[in-house]
Amino acid sequence: MQARTIRERVHWVGAVDWDRRLFDALIPLPDGTSYNAYLIQGRDKTALLDTVDPAMTASLMRHLADVPRLDYVVAHHAEQDHSGSLPAVLASHPEAQVVCTPQGRTLLMSHLGLDRDRFLTVQDGETLPLGEKTLQFLHTPWVHWPETMSTYLPEDRILFSCDWFGSHLATGDPIAHDLPRVMEAAKRYYAEIMMPFRRIVQRNLAKLDGLDIEIIAPSHGPIHTAPEGVLAAYRDWVSDEPKNMALVPYISMHGSTRIMVERLVGGLSSRGVPVQQFDLSVTDLGKLAIALVDAASLVIGTPTFHRGPHPTVFYATHLANALRPKLAYVSVIGSYGWSTRAVEDLSALIPDLKVEVLPPVLARGLPTEKELASVDALADLLAQRHAEQGWALPA
Repeated sequence: MQARTIRERVHWVGAVDWDRRLFDALIPLPDGTSYNAYLIQGRDKTALLDTVDPAMTASLMRHLADVPRLDYVVAHHAEQDHSGSLPAVLASHPEAQVVCTPQGRTLLMSHLGLDRDRFLTVQDGETLPLGEKTLQFLHTPWVHWPETMSTYLPEDRILFSCDWFGSHLATGDPIAHDLPRVMEAAKRYYAEIMMPFRRIVQRNLAKLDGLDIEIIAPSHGPIHTAPEGVLAAYRDWVSDEPKNMALVPYISMHGSTRIMVERLVGGLSSRGVPVQQFDLSVTDLGKLAIALVDAASLVIGTPTFHRGPHPTVFYATHLANALRPKLAYVSVIGSYGWSTRAVEDLSALIPDLKVEVLPPVLARGLPTEKELASVDALADLLAQRHAEQGWALPA
C-alpha cells in the first residue's frame, strides 16, 4: 500500500500484511493485520514513529526512500512487530536516535542487539520539539508490555497509541471506514491482548482525560478519525461491571455432555439470561475471547478424558484464566465413564479469576432425569444471581 498523508507533514508509512493468519504462533488472524509506522516532518527535525515487522521491512524502506534525514525513531514498544525493522532503519540513517522509555532501551538492546549510544530515553510527560510539531510522550506501562509508551502530537491533536485501540485488520485504506467491522476487530484485539491488564488500562485511560484528541493512530489496524467511539468502548470494556450474559464453551465426545449443555442453554435463555454456546472443537477462540469481555458467568462443559477434563477444555479454561475477564460465576457440567477429576482439575486452572464457583453437575454416561433436573437448578441459580445484580443486557 502507498504512503498516506494523515495531516500536513504527518504520514502513514507502514505495511499491510493481508495474508498473515497467526500471531505469536498462537493468536488467529482471520483478517490479516497491519504494522503502522508514522512519519512526522517538523520544521527542524523529522521523526519516525515505530517500524514494522521484519517480514515487511522492504515496504517500510520504500516509504522512507525519499526521506533525506531521520533524526529520531520513536520506539513505543520493543516487541518485534513494532521494532523489528529498527536495525535496517538505523543502518540507513546513522544520524537517527532511538527514542524510548528507559526500560524500552533495556529490552531493545536485548532483543535487537542495538548499541546503547543510539538511544535517547524520555520520561513520562517529556516533550521533544521538531519545529512546529511537538512530540509529548506518555508512559503507558503494561499496555501490554512494561516498557510501552504512547505519543501525543498536540499541534494536530493525534494520539499515537501503540497497541491499545488497535486491531488486527488488514484494509486497503489506513483510515477506519467500516466502523462495525473495525470495532469488532478492536474488541477482539482488546480481548486477546489487553484484557489481562484491564485494571492497568483503566489507569492509563485516565492519562488521556486532559488531552484534546481528534485522531487515534494505533500500531495495528485502521486509524480512528472519530475516536469517541473506541474511547467509549474501551471505558466500557475495562469497567468492573459485567453484562447479563452467560457463556457455555464445551466439548462432547459421545453426546452426553451436549445433552446437558443444550438443556442449560435453553434453561438460561428461558429465564432471561442471554447465553452463547461454543463448541470448542470448531470454535474460533478469538470469538470466545470477545464474549469473555462482557460475560458475567462461565459454565464449562466437558467429558472426562483419562479422569481429567478434555484437553481442548483444559486449554480453553487455561486461556480464560490468563485473560482475566470480569466474570462473577463459574461452574462445570459434563459426563464421565467410571471416575473423574474434571471439576478439581478445572478449578485448579483458574486461580486468577475472582469468581464464585457454583455447584457442578456431572453425569455417569447419559444424564438421567435427576441430573437434568440439577442442570435446571443451576440455570435457576444463575438467573437468580444475575437478577440480584441487576446487570445491563449486552449491547
